[in-house]
Amino acid sequence: MASLKDVQNKISAVKKTKQITKAMNMVATSRLRGAQTNMENFRPYAGKFSEVLGSLAEKSGEEASPLLLPREEVKKIHVVLCTSDRGLCGGFNVNLIDKAKSFVKERSSDDIEISFTSFGKKGRDWCRKNDVTIDDEYIGVVGTTFGFNVAANAGRKFVEGYLSGDYDEVYVVYAEFVSMGRQVPTLKQLLPIPPIEIVEDEAEDKEYLAEHICEPSADSLLEELLPKSVHVKLHSALLETSTSEHAARMAAMDNATTACNDMIENLTLAYNKARQAAITAELMDIVGGAEALRG
Repeated sequence: MASLKDVQNKISAVKKTKQITKAMNMVATSRLRGAQTNMENFRPYAGKFSEVLGSLAEKSGEEASPLLLPREEVKKIHVVLCTSDRGLCGGFNVNLIDKAKSFVKERSSDDIEISFTSFGKKGRDWCRKNDVTIDDEYIGVVGTTFGFNVAANAGRKFVEGYLSGDYDEVYVVYAEFVSMGRQVPTLKQLLPIPPIEIVEDEAEDKEYLAEHICEPSADSLLEELLPKSVHVKLHSALLETSTSEHAARMAAMDNATTACNDMIENLTLAYNKARQAAITAELMDIVGGAEALRG
């Protein structure tokens, strides 16, 4: 059985760990509010942008822009992997990396080259360990406050790479924020821009569908808006990942704090048992000595 001093040291260490996990939980909760607000404020803009873009694409047709035309033969695939810079957020990063792994395993062959752009240290480290080609990396973006210019600068490179033939397809892997306890790893195609599908039931329920007046022509507007749609999707993915990271870390630190409380309770019980055993042993020695003197 461990000595009383050892049990006391363990209890003190667990209490210090509990203070750290509780502080990290409070920090994650505070950052989550701001990230969730930014994400929810951007969702209506992204939805309306997609609606206008779908209306213009329907008027112009698929041949209006090369960004809408899929390549006949796909030889180069580029994946944008969005992860966090720090750990201590449960299986958040592992799930995102597993999603990228499964996609690479599904599409990899002798004729297809797959390269990555990494947002976050965890994704970059995984790419380096597995000898995956990294075209670009962005550190210190996810999990902090960032502007639309980050997605615009990165998206511009993807569009230029697609038009120049460096990439035949571009995908993004990110965490979609569903609720505080659920963040779903999601794979979405950025380029070529997939057609916007309208659900028939939703179309029937709408009494009025806005008719967009195009000036200049729909083709000219589409040429300007299509690259921006890549920026919008990428920015939305980064916002979703940032919010999901804070939610995952908050849940992980809450579970860690609960585990610390359980450990403290068990160690305190063990300490009391050891202390009682020591007291009993001392009493037995005193009684035994007294009986010996009396005899």
